[in-house]
Amino acid sequence: MPDYHDDLRLGHVLADAADATTMERFKALDLKVETKPDMTPVSEADKAAEELIRSSLQRARPRDAVLGEEFGSEGTGPRRWVIDPIDGTKNYVRGVPVWATLIALMERGEGGDRPVVGVVSAPALGRRWWAAEGLGAYTGRSLSSASRLAVSKVNNLSDASFAYSSLSGWEERGKLNGFLDLTRACWRTRGYGDFWPYMMVAEGSVDICAEPELSLWDMAANAVIVQEAGGRFTGLDGVPGPNSGDAAASNGLLHGAMLDYLRP
Repeated sequence: MPDYHDDLRLGHVLADAADATTMERFKALDLKVETKPDMTPVSEADKAAEELIRSSLQRARPRDAVLGEEFGSEGTGPRRWVIDPIDGTKNYVRGVPVWATLIALMERGEGGDRPVVGVVSAPALGRRWWAAEGLGAYTGRSLSSASRLAVSKVNNLSDASFAYSSLSGWEERGKLNGFLDLTRACWRTRGYGDFWPYMMVAEGSVDICAEPELSLWDMAANAVIVQEAGGRFTGLDGVPGPNSGDAAASNGLLHGAMLDYLRP
Protein backbone atom coordinates (compact mmCIF):
# COMPACT_ATOMS: atom_id res chain seq x y z
CA MET A 1 0.00 0.00 0.00
CA PRO A 2 1.36 3.49 -0.85
CA ASP A 3 2.56 5.64 2.02
CA TYR A 4 0.66 8.93 2.16
CA HIS A 5 2.33 10.39 5.27
CA ASP A 6 4.20 13.06 3.29
CA ASP A 7 1.10 14.06 1.34
CA LEU A 8 -0.88 14.31 4.57
CA ARG A 9 1.78 16.51 6.14
CA LEU A 10 1.68 18.71 3.04
CA GLY A 11 -2.11 18.91 3.34
CA HIS A 12 -1.70 20.32 6.85
CA VAL A 13 0.85 22.88 5.67
CA LEU A 14 -1.55 23.98 2.92
CA ALA A 15 -4.41 24.19 5.41
CA ASP A 16 -2.33 26.28 7.84
CA ALA A 17 -1.59 28.79 5.08
CA ALA A 18 -5.21 28.88 3.94
CA ASP A 19 -6.45 29.36 7.52
CA ALA A 20 -4.24 32.40 7.98
CA THR A 21 -5.54 33.92 4.75
CA THR A 22 -9.23 33.26 5.34
CA MET A 23 -9.25 34.26 9.00
CA GLU A 24 -7.54 37.57 8.19
CA ARG A 25 -10.55 38.58 6.06
CA PHE A 26 -13.34 36.87 8.05
CA LYS A 27 -15.87 39.50 9.16
CA ALA A 28 -13.87 42.25 7.41
CA LEU A 29 -16.15 45.21 6.73
CA ASP A 30 -14.53 45.82 3.35
CA LEU A 31 -14.62 42.18 2.17
CA LYS A 32 -15.21 42.10 -1.59
CA VAL A 33 -17.90 39.64 -2.73
CA GLU A 34 -18.92 38.86 -6.31
CA THR A 35 -21.65 36.68 -7.83
CA LYS A 36 -20.51 33.86 -10.10
CA PRO A 37 -22.45 32.79 -13.23
CA ASP A 38 -24.16 30.03 -11.22
CA MET A 39 -25.44 32.76 -8.86
CA THR A 40 -23.31 31.60 -5.92
CA PRO A 41 -21.07 34.09 -4.09
CA VAL A 42 -17.28 34.18 -4.22
CA SER A 43 -15.20 36.41 -1.98
CA GLU A 44 -11.69 37.77 -2.36
CA ALA A 45 -10.72 35.34 0.41
CA ASP A 46 -11.89 32.32 -1.65
CA LYS A 47 -9.66 33.39 -4.51
CA ALA A 48 -6.68 34.29 -2.34
CA ALA A 49 -6.78 30.99 -0.47
CA GLU A 50 -6.96 28.93 -3.65
CA GLU A 51 -4.17 30.91 -5.30
CA LEU A 52 -1.99 30.36 -2.22
CA ILE A 53 -2.64 26.60 -2.20
CA ARG A 54 -2.00 26.33 -5.93
CA SER A 55 1.30 28.18 -5.74
CA SER A 56 2.42 25.99 -2.82
CA LEU A 57 1.51 22.83 -4.74
CA GLN A 58 3.38 24.08 -7.79
CA ARG A 59 6.53 24.22 -5.68
CA ALA A 60 5.99 21.08 -3.61
CA ARG A 61 4.25 18.78 -6.14
CA PRO A 62 4.91 20.20 -9.62
CA ARG A 63 3.96 16.95 -11.36
CA ASP A 64 0.53 16.71 -9.75
CA ALA A 65 -2.64 18.07 -11.35
CA VAL A 66 -4.90 20.52 -9.49
CA LEU A 67 -8.66 21.10 -9.55
CA GLY A 68 -10.11 24.01 -7.61
CA GLU A 69 -13.54 25.58 -7.35
CA GLU A 70 -12.42 29.07 -8.32
CA PHE A 71 -9.74 28.50 -10.97
CA GLY A 72 -10.62 25.17 -12.55
CA SER A 73 -8.31 22.38 -13.63
CA GLU A 74 -4.68 22.36 -14.66
CA GLY A 75 -2.17 19.62 -15.28
CA THR A 76 -2.60 15.94 -16.02
CA GLY A 77 -1.44 12.73 -14.44
CA PRO A 78 -2.52 10.03 -12.03
CA ARG A 79 -2.47 12.30 -8.96
CA ARG A 80 -4.75 15.32 -8.59
CA TRP A 81 -5.24 17.74 -5.70
CA VAL A 82 -8.86 18.87 -5.33
CA ILE A 83 -9.48 22.14 -3.48
CA ASP A 84 -12.47 24.02 -2.12
CA PRO A 85 -10.86 27.15 -0.65
CA ILE A 86 -13.96 28.05 1.40
CA ASP A 87 -16.73 25.49 1.65
CA GLY A 88 -19.61 27.52 3.04
CA THR A 89 -18.92 30.88 1.38
CA LYS A 90 -22.46 32.08 2.14
CA ASN A 91 -21.74 31.54 5.83
CA TYR A 92 -18.33 33.18 5.49
CA VAL A 93 -19.64 36.39 3.95
CA ARG A 94 -22.39 36.67 6.59
CA GLY A 95 -20.03 36.13 9.53
CA VAL A 96 -21.29 32.62 10.38
CA PRO A 97 -18.29 30.54 11.57
CA VAL A 98 -19.37 27.29 9.87
CA TRP A 99 -17.05 27.18 6.84
CA ALA A 100 -13.87 25.28 6.00
CA THR A 101 -11.06 24.78 3.54
CA LEU A 102 -11.25 21.34 1.92
CA ILE A 103 -8.07 19.80 0.51
CA ALA A 104 -7.96 16.32 -1.03
CA LEU A 105 -5.52 14.24 -3.02
CA MET A 106 -7.07 11.86 -5.54
CA GLU A 107 -5.21 9.04 -7.20
CA ARG A 108 -6.09 7.10 -10.33
CA GLY A 109 -6.65 3.37 -10.01
CA GLU A 110 -8.42 0.52 -11.75
CA GLY A 111 -11.81 1.71 -10.53
CA GLY A 112 -11.19 5.36 -11.44
CA ASP A 113 -10.03 8.30 -9.35
CA ARG A 114 -10.39 7.87 -5.58
CA PRO A 115 -9.56 10.23 -2.70
CA VAL A 116 -6.57 9.01 -0.71
CA VAL A 117 -5.83 12.07 1.48
CA GLY A 118 -8.26 14.60 2.92
CA VAL A 119 -7.90 17.63 5.20
CA VAL A 120 -10.88 19.71 6.35
CA SER A 121 -9.91 22.80 8.30
CA ALA A 122 -12.51 25.05 9.97
CA PRO A 123 -10.44 27.75 11.71
CA ALA A 124 -13.38 29.87 12.89
CA LEU A 125 -14.64 26.80 14.76
CA GLY A 126 -11.15 25.91 15.94
CA ARG A 127 -11.51 22.45 14.37
CA ARG A 128 -9.62 20.32 11.88
CA TRP A 129 -10.19 16.78 10.58
CA TRP A 130 -8.00 14.64 8.33
CA ALA A 131 -7.43 11.16 6.96
CA ALA A 132 -5.29 9.18 4.55
CA GLU A 133 -5.99 5.83 2.97
CA GLY A 134 -4.91 3.07 5.29
CA LEU A 135 -3.91 5.46 8.08
CA GLY A 136 -7.29 6.18 9.72
CA ALA A 137 -9.14 9.43 10.34
CA TYR A 138 -8.35 11.96 13.05
CA THR A 139 -9.30 15.30 14.54
CA GLY A 140 -7.21 17.68 16.60
CA ARG A 141 -4.91 20.66 16.56
CA SER A 142 -2.06 18.96 14.69
CA LEU A 143 -0.73 15.62 13.49
CA SER A 144 0.97 15.12 16.86
CA SER A 145 -2.06 16.18 18.93
CA ALA A 146 -5.08 14.28 17.66
CA SER A 147 -7.73 11.71 18.48
CA ARG A 148 -8.87 8.98 16.15
CA LEU A 149 -12.35 9.18 14.63
CA ALA A 150 -14.90 6.37 14.55
CA VAL A 151 -18.47 6.34 13.25
CA SER A 152 -21.44 5.45 15.45
CA LYS A 153 -22.93 2.00 15.93
CA VAL A 154 -26.59 3.06 15.58
CA ASN A 155 -28.30 0.43 13.44
CA ASN A 156 -31.90 1.59 13.22
CA LEU A 157 -33.22 4.70 11.48
CA SER A 158 -35.65 5.30 14.34
CA ASP A 159 -32.60 5.91 16.56
CA ALA A 160 -30.60 7.87 13.98
CA SER A 161 -29.63 11.52 13.72
CA PHE A 162 -29.89 12.78 10.12
CA ALA A 163 -28.11 15.94 8.96
CA TYR A 164 -28.78 17.83 5.72
CA SER A 165 -28.20 21.24 4.11
CA SER A 166 -31.57 22.51 2.90
CA LEU A 167 -35.01 21.48 1.68
CA SER A 168 -34.94 23.48 -1.54
CA GLY A 169 -32.33 21.33 -3.28
CA TRP A 170 -34.37 18.19 -2.77
CA GLU A 171 -37.53 19.94 -3.99
CA GLU A 172 -35.84 21.30 -7.12
CA ARG A 173 -34.76 17.78 -8.09
CA GLY A 174 -38.12 16.15 -7.46
CA LYS A 175 -36.84 14.19 -4.48
CA LEU A 176 -38.54 16.07 -1.66
CA ASN A 177 -41.09 13.36 -0.82
CA GLY A 178 -38.43 10.71 -0.26
CA PHE A 179 -36.35 13.15 1.74
CA LEU A 180 -39.29 14.07 3.98
CA ASP A 181 -40.18 10.40 4.48
CA LEU A 182 -36.60 9.79 5.62
CA THR A 183 -36.77 12.67 8.11
CA ARG A 184 -39.95 11.17 9.55
CA ALA A 185 -38.28 7.79 9.91
CA CYS A 186 -35.34 9.21 11.86
CA TRP A 187 -35.10 10.09 15.53
CA ARG A 188 -33.65 13.56 14.92
CA THR A 189 -32.93 15.88 11.99
CA ARG A 190 -30.82 19.02 11.81
CA GLY A 191 -29.73 21.27 8.92
CA TYR A 192 -26.08 21.86 9.76
CA GLY A 193 -24.99 22.12 6.12
CA ASP A 194 -21.81 22.04 4.03
CA PHE A 195 -18.81 20.02 5.30
CA TRP A 196 -19.91 19.76 8.93
CA PRO A 197 -22.44 16.88 8.71
CA TYR A 198 -19.83 14.65 7.09
CA MET A 199 -17.34 15.38 9.83
CA MET A 200 -19.98 14.63 12.45
CA VAL A 201 -20.71 11.30 10.75
CA ALA A 202 -16.98 10.54 10.98
CA GLU A 203 -17.00 11.55 14.65
CA GLY A 204 -20.05 9.43 15.42
CA SER A 205 -22.20 12.35 16.61
CA VAL A 206 -24.42 12.15 13.50
CA ASP A 207 -25.38 8.85 11.87
CA ILE A 208 -26.39 9.77 8.29
CA CYS A 209 -26.26 12.78 5.98
CA ALA A 210 -27.04 13.44 2.32
CA GLU A 211 -27.08 16.22 -0.29
CA PRO A 212 -28.75 16.18 -3.73
CA GLU A 213 -26.26 18.25 -5.76
CA LEU A 214 -22.53 18.70 -5.19
CA SER A 215 -19.25 19.21 -7.03
CA LEU A 216 -16.17 17.04 -6.64
CA TRP A 217 -14.38 19.67 -4.54
CA ASP A 218 -17.30 19.61 -2.08
CA MET A 219 -16.92 15.88 -1.50
CA ALA A 220 -13.42 14.50 -2.09
CA ALA A 221 -11.89 15.37 1.29
CA ASN A 222 -15.09 14.45 3.15
CA ALA A 223 -15.26 11.06 1.45
CA VAL A 224 -11.87 9.75 2.57
CA ILE A 225 -12.38 11.02 6.12
CA VAL A 226 -15.76 9.28 6.45
CA GLN A 227 -14.41 6.07 4.95
CA GLU A 228 -11.30 5.98 7.11
CA ALA A 229 -13.50 6.53 10.17
CA GLY A 230 -15.30 3.30 9.30
CA GLY A 231 -18.28 4.75 7.45
CA ARG A 232 -19.58 4.68 3.90
CA PHE A 233 -19.59 7.50 1.35
CA THR A 234 -21.46 7.08 -1.93
CA GLY A 235 -23.63 8.91 -4.38
CA LEU A 236 -27.40 8.66 -4.03
CA ASP A 237 -27.06 5.94 -6.68
CA GLY A 238 -25.02 3.87 -4.24
CA VAL A 239 -21.78 4.14 -6.23
CA PRO A 240 -18.84 4.44 -3.79
CA GLY A 241 -16.79 7.63 -3.74
CA PRO A 242 -17.35 11.32 -4.50
CA ASN A 243 -17.95 11.19 -8.26
CA SER A 244 -21.75 10.95 -8.54
CA GLY A 245 -22.66 14.65 -8.29
CA ASP A 246 -24.53 14.07 -5.03
CA ALA A 247 -23.66 12.39 -1.75
CA ALA A 248 -24.81 10.07 1.00
CA ALA A 249 -22.65 9.35 4.04
CA SER A 250 -23.36 7.09 6.96
CA ASN A 251 -21.94 4.87 9.65
CA GLY A 252 -22.34 2.02 7.17
CA LEU A 253 -25.01 0.20 9.15
CA LEU A 254 -27.74 2.59 7.98
CA HIS A 255 -26.58 3.22 4.44
CA GLY A 256 -28.93 0.91 2.59
CA ALA A 257 -31.95 2.06 4.58
CA MET A 258 -31.10 5.72 3.85
CA LEU A 259 -30.64 5.10 0.12
CA ASP A 260 -33.98 3.28 -0.07
CA TYR A 261 -35.59 6.68 0.59
CA LEU A 262 -33.23 8.86 -1.48
CA ARG A 263 -31.92 6.91 -4.47
CA PRO A 264 -33.08 8.06 -7.94
